Amino acid sequence: MPTETRKAMSEKAERETVTRDARGCGCRCCGIGCEGRKEGRGGGVPWTWIRIGVSAAALASSLLAAGRLPLDPAWVAVVLCGIPIVREALEGLVERLDVKADLLVAVALVASLAIGETFAAGEVALIMALGEELEEWTVARARRGIDRLARLAPRTARRLGADGAEETVPAEEVRAGDRLRVRPGEAVPADGTVESGATSVDQSALTGEPVPVDRGPGDAVLGGSVNRFGAFDMVATRPGAESAVARMLRLVASADAGKARIVRLADRWATWIVAAAFAAAAACWLCTHEVLRSVTILVVFCPCALVLATPTAVMAAIGNAARRGMLVREGDALERLATVRRVAFDKTGTLTRGAPAVVAARATAPGLPDAELLRLAAAAEGRSEHPLARAIVAHARASLPSPALPAPAAFESAPGRGVRARIEGREVAVGRGGAAPAGAEDPAAEWLARGATIVRVALDGAPAGFLALSDTLREDAAQAVARVRAEGAEPVLLTGDHAAAAGEVARAVGIAEVRAGCLPEDKLAYVRDSEAAGRPVCMIGDGVNDAPALKAARVGIAVGGPENALAAEAADVAILRGGLAGVPHLLGLARKTRRTILFNLGLSMAINFAAVGLAAAGLLGTVAGALVHNGGSFLVIANSARLLLHGRRAA
Repeated sequence: MPTETRKAMSEKAERETVTRDARGCGCRCCGIGCEGRKEGRGGGVPWTWIRIGVSAAALASSLLAAGRLPLDPAWVAVVLCGIPIVREALEGLVERLDVKADLLVAVALVASLAIGETFAAGEVALIMALGEELEEWTVARARRGIDRLARLAPRTARRLGADGAEETVPAEEVRAGDRLRVRPGEAVPADGTVESGATSVDQSALTGEPVPVDRGPGDAVLGGSVNRFGAFDMVATRPGAESAVARMLRLVASADAGKARIVRLADRWATWIVAAAFAAAAACWLCTHEVLRSVTILVVFCPCALVLATPTAVMAAIGNAARRGMLVREGDALERLATVRRVAFDKTGTLTRGAPAVVAARATAPGLPDAELLRLAAAAEGRSEHPLARAIVAHARASLPSPALPAPAAFESAPGRGVRARIEGREVAVGRGGAAPAGAEDPAAEWLARGATIVRVALDGAPAGFLALSDTLREDAAQAVARVRAEGAEPVLLTGDHAAAAGEVARAVGIAEVRAGCLPEDKLAYVRDSEAAGRPVCMIGDGVNDAPALKAARVGIAVGGPENALAAEAADVAILRGGLAGVPHLLGLARKTRRTILFNLGLSMAINFAAVGLAAAGLLGTVAGALVHNGGSFLVIANSARLLLHGRRAA
């Protein structure tokens, strides 16, 4: 096999390995990892829910039959739900010396069977199976964002030889110093510098800048950005494997791997619970010499309500969020969100709409109305595909008395410099940059200071005025920021845009701390530094450039619909509708969820201790103890269900 072929196959295998490792699963058939495949959740109705349903029906039959059948139907629940619990508890204890709450459940289940209380055993098994499945449902979610990001990376590059001939090579083979050619519509294969040619490059996926940036000889370009217009030649300054998008892919993978899942509280306390249960049962037997009382203590000590305390509250909160168009992707996200102290907002597409719009049209030529300047500029830009041109044309048609624009008699487009056209006998030139009228203060200085993009207009070779375009704020941005602060979190602005534009948006919405010019690794560094300093961050973004920070943050929230698929995959929560108003609602819901979980835990432990005392005194039998557990579990579920009503009055 040729060396080149072996090398390509090796690199492909390495990329696939990175993707599988970052996703936490080596299989490609499921999207939810090996845990989901192990439980049979590959598709259709999950086996776990089938056995829970069958077991519940069997227990109902056991109650109705009341001994009239030759075999108690409760055995069905014992076999379907109880055996897996006993097996996993024994495996954990023998193979890993791992003491979890399942061990006490298994002991209670076996003890109930030993004294002939089959219904109590089946009841305990069913409740535990239901609690574990609810918890798994809330925490086991797909992590396909890294695959989506990998598809953004350029696959090939046009490398130029010494004689200028083009050679198509894999992007990974690009080395620093290689000369490359990039044609319109192609992705830039590596970080580098423009050698010749002029164009506009869309790097919004990497930096968040809403407007394509003009690039000419000597300007830097980022690998993974898209060449919108003219062809250009460039010199790579980094290898293709070290391009901006490749680095971002590794950042997302490492950030995801570093986020630890919160351990179920019942398992965290399992060793003490098991020890206390056995100690209480042993003490009861030594004092009374009644096996039934000791077994009853083991049954009532079974942490059913304790296990249900967290997942039921989380499920109710997830349901509350879902009704408002918010998809909670990670089961423990709301628990983590309750601990955040800072909320970091991306600017473009999050606080703003993510698309340029004309905010001012100012004529500087004597006797030329502002509306006429706008009409001529829009007519000249009518044949251009540049996003700024489309924004100018849309604004003109929406604001001028007549939406019809004159057709140019001649039209010329120069990538990176603008357009020229003959409109109604006049030469109209429209483009970014350019000079202000000679000898006068730049009339666009105010808009430049506010971070707007300035498009100059010239008529018959003389400066005639300018158009100011800016990314406009979302209507609910300022109110959302104020409500976030009212929830006890400090808002921060992290953006790849320049300082003037960032400062203008921050002032408009009331954010004091601003970090401008941030690359994805800068946002990630801010999140990690804040976490290390004890100030957990909730990151809110909408684009590819936000994905590493969304993954690394204590909680990541993606704003937008399906068009922001990568951000939604990287985040713990995706706000699909309702806009930024969902952010403060989530903060309030998270804090209430945490309080509910703590109350549930306290309630379940109080019921357990009271039941143990009654069982030790001989006032509570095995079946009655199981029913007490039912009552405790019902109270926990009912209290958790109150979260479904959170924010209803405000909504």
